Amino acid sequence: MSRQPTLKQLRYLCALAQHQHFGNAAKSCHVSQSTLSASIVELEEVLSISLVERNNRSVLLTSVGSEVVERARGILTDVDDIVSLCEASREPFQGTIRLGVIPTIAPFILPSMLKSLRAQYPLCKLFVREDLSKSLVDALQVGELDVLLLALPFPADQTDTLNLFEDPFYLAAMPDSRLVQSSKLRTRDLQGAEMLLLEEGHCLRDHALEACKLREKDVTVPYQATSLTTIVQMVANGIGTTLLPKMATDAGIADGTNLVLRPFDEPDVGRQIGLMWRKKTPRKHEFGLLGAFIQECLDND
Repeated sequence: MSRQPTLKQLRYLCALAQHQHFGNAAKSCHVSQSTLSASIVELEEVLSISLVERNNRSVLLTSVGSEVVERARGILTDVDDIVSLCEASREPFQGTIRLGVIPTIAPFILPSMLKSLRAQYPLCKLFVREDLSKSLVDALQVGELDVLLLALPFPADQTDTLNLFEDPFYLAAMPDSRLVQSSKLRTRDLQGAEMLLLEEGHCLRDHALEACKLREKDVTVPYQATSLTTIVQMVANGIGTTLLPKMATDAGIADGTNLVLRPFDEPDVGRQIGLMWRKKTPRKHEFGLLGAFIQECLDND
């Protein structure tokens, strides 16, 4: 019987395809570069074909190598789901959960949630990755993450979602701004305003504009930032206005500033927060319980 690839070899190949660098791929797999390189060579010998083109500057996959990587990712995801199936057969929150969270949610929900989770479910091992929505969805679909906590909707194939709660937007501006001085604040009042937004790639940027029925050309964007904290400080120094999610204002993101926070006098000006997981995961019930747990944590704050 001919030899067959091992799961370890396939994982190393997928890591190499992701990082395009032997050293970085080895680091991500927690092995030495020589170990990973030797494993790739062994895989090529087992399959009797070249999978990787090597030169001094870069690492490229051959056409067959790219196809092998695509199939290997599916195999590795299925293997992870087998492990998840066994974990799901036990009591909920007894195993490992790899959770992805976007930066505009993580600092406002995770602290109290993690504390409560450790207290109620000490056997649960929760690993958290904070990143932008696109990167988290990619990681979910290749099996690197189990479930995501993010703003919905967000396009993703072969996934299920669970809406948890609405997170309204507040206008944040200095007291002398015409927008906070009006008796009623409407989204149409933002037309032509100087609006500070997060950089492209942050879904909060798109959700805020969409919730306010705005296109980027409808507002002036003098600056972009990588975090809400930076934006708050810029607005507090007289540079434009911004939109802040309620969870951030509840957490005190504007404390210590003179900013005025105004809700909108019309419905549905906000974003939907929810969970996302792969359709094939056997842990749907557990993730549903996780959603209920998150909601309970927020209600108790």
